[in-house]
Amino acid sequence: MSVPFNDLKRQHDAMADELNDAYLRVMKSGYYILGPEVTRFEQEFASYCGAKHALGVANGTDAIQIALLAVGVRAGDEVITVANAGVPGTAAIIALGAIPVFVDVDAQTRTMDPGTLSTAITPRTRAILPVHLYGLMADMSAIMSVARAHQIPVVEDVAQAHGATMHGAIAGSIADVSAFSFYPTKNLGAVGDGGAVVTNDDAIAQRVRKLRQYGWERKYYTTEEFGFNSRLDELQAALLRVKLRHLPQSTLRRQQIAQRYSDAFAPLDVVTPVVPSGYQSVYHLYVIETPHRDALQHSLKEAGIGTDIHYPLPTHRQPVYQQFSPPNGLPITEQMATQVLSLPNFPELYDDEVSHVIEVVHQALHLIPTQR
Repeated sequence: MSVPFNDLKRQHDAMADELNDAYLRVMKSGYYILGPEVTRFEQEFASYCGAKHALGVANGTDAIQIALLAVGVRAGDEVITVANAGVPGTAAIIALGAIPVFVDVDAQTRTMDPGTLSTAITPRTRAILPVHLYGLMADMSAIMSVARAHQIPVVEDVAQAHGATMHGAIAGSIADVSAFSFYPTKNLGAVGDGGAVVTNDDAIAQRVRKLRQYGWERKYYTTEEFGFNSRLDELQAALLRVKLRHLPQSTLRRQQIAQRYSDAFAPLDVVTPVVPSGYQSVYHLYVIETPHRDALQHSLKEAGIGTDIHYPLPTHRQPVYQQFSPPNGLPITEQMATQVLSLPNFPELYDDEVSHVIEVVHQALHLIPTQR
């Protein structure tokens, strides 16, 4: 049996009639940029996030960059973030001429360790950028406590955590401003690129609204410097409105698959995702850790099972970003990069495919120690 790591065609097929209706509605409207579909999606997504404002932009990296600009980050400022979540956040910081300051993560949650923040803050710190990784929120209560004590804005990177919660608060509703990605493989994914900036702050929302379109106060009148051309188009907004309606059920299915994995892998020499009490993960990715990662991935590939590594090289070890590496490195981040392995976990995965993954992982891990 072949098991794909992801299959977006299955997702389309499950919603085909609704998606086709949305497509035709936009095509027939003759209105393709920042029109009524974007407005409606922004209203619906803001409501979903429990926030006052959602502003559609072209992609998730733009969302981070615009959000950072909106809270005042400029060239030479420092932004504290993590190095185990890929490069988009760091790329957004660098694009502004700002400086990424990397801190380590908690070994269990894999998200920003709030205990590292106080020593990382300097007079040049202008923002903190935690990442909700693999579907689990960072400890926003502790992060916000440190940030408020130092009067530093916080920008949530919610690209991997649409709908995740922490003690009843939904991802994207806690910080000063939040950035979402709608890249096709995200829990809420477009058919192309897309992103959104979410906030409860009216002034930040107004700044974002200007920044995403040349800094315009109104058409052809620029009042905000550093303006972008970063707009969510009507077609993506219409398709996202369809997918947003299905998101709660899709999330439930991800959680069910993740629970099957965690229950089945409990006896094995692997670390399964930890979800602290009061948290709800949306399992954008189901990521295990094992010292036998490479051998296990090879066994799964031989059995026709797709996997991925999120992420094989921490950002502070990337050649172009090594200059920003902390003097003593990031021990937990670096160890994690050698052991993490993402298994198939998408809503359209079949039950027998999940069973096959479980069976092969068991077989492989029982054989690997005798082979070493």
